[in-house]
Amino acid sequence: MPRPKKQPSTPLKSRPSPPPMTQEARVTQLISLAEDLAEQRLRDGTASAQEITYYLRLGSERDKLEREALEAKNQLLAAKTEAIRAAENREQLYAEVLKAFRIYGGEGDEEDYEDVGFEE
Repeated sequence: MPRPKKQPSTPLKSRPSPPPMTQEARVTQLISLAEDLAEQRLRDGTASAQEITYYLRLGSERDKLEREALEAKNQLLAAKTEAIRAAENREQLYAEVLKAFRIYGGEGDEEDYEDVGFEE
């Protein structure tokens, strides 16, 4: 037996807000409005089963663990990216050190001496 639809106790008030300047701000504004509407429907008892299930899942332990796992993966990716940048920097430094050894050992090319400021 379907449950009877209740009339909203208080209608959603439209909040005057300045128009968003970017597409991202617009999406954020629309998400906020949708969440406000869902909250109102939950309070009034007119929310659909999908809406109720969605918010129940958000509060579940499994969802929290999944979010934590995603955050950990993001941190790992950031660390890997930083490690790659550091490795590239190290390679460049090693090349410069080897070049300096060649110059100091007298084995450098003419262009090596020009780079350092030495001229023969």
